[in-house]
Amino acid sequence: MRTTRRPIQVVSTWVRRQPPKVKAFLSVITGMAALVLLRAIVHDHDNLFVAAEAVHSIGISVLIYKLMKEKTCAGLSLKSQELTAMFLAVRLYCSFVMEYDIHTLLDLATLATTLWVIYMIRFKLKSSYMEDKDNFLIYYVVIPCAALALLIHPSTSHLFVNRVFWAFCVYLEAVSVLPQLRVMQNTKIVEPFTAHYVFALGVARFLSCAHWVLQVLDSRGHLLVALGHGLWPSMVLISEIVQTFILADFCYYYVKSVFGGQLVMRLPSGVV
Repeated sequence: MRTTRRPIQVVSTWVRRQPPKVKAFLSVITGMAALVLLRAIVHDHDNLFVAAEAVHSIGISVLIYKLMKEKTCAGLSLKSQELTAMFLAVRLYCSFVMEYDIHTLLDLATLATTLWVIYMIRFKLKSSYMEDKDNFLIYYVVIPCAALALLIHPSTSHLFVNRVFWAFCVYLEAVSVLPQLRVMQNTKIVEPFTAHYVFALGVARFLSCAHWVLQVLDSRGHLLVALGHGLWPSMVLISEIVQTFILADFCYYYVKSVFGGQLVMRLPSGVV
């Protein structure tokens, strides 16, 4: 007797068989459709940025539950957490000296929980830390981000060093998840709590990207002028888009696993 396949399985099988160019085109179309939907249902697009911070906090909460309940940090990247703490600390400094608002409080809470996760991995649960799998060299991203920040940064009236720090945290945030993706690439199997956390990051990145894109569309491009002249406004948008696309492939396989009833994700080669 022939087994009836779920629609999601049929669609995922068809997508998997498509060439890379078709997959990229489908990703762009899906992203545009999601932006149109968000623009229609969310009237105040500043709420998208707050939602992005909230989803990120939910992801961190999942990590905290994993560390406290299962007493293991297997599958987690300490280096990703350290990069996250780095860009959050820099962004907090910039917020205090440049624009103190609700986002400052959200970043402070996220930084505090991230530092707690780092402490647990480094000291309390060090025996379960997969150091050999967490082999991404973080200076491969920190140094280029710092160099790019020196070259391309806001042209506001703030101090030069503050403008460079602002650009640095924007660029570093875009690539901070790369060590975590390397760990998952090395293990090929992602346990549920880690998968939930990375998926939450993907959703947060998309909401943040949607916030900026919709703000630019609503202002008919005037927001780009408000951010300054030169390449900086374009780099802000590019950074947001890069963050989203880095995690897009993982999020696809996450959704596929959830609809397929799989508790543990198994990633094909070359996904991340």
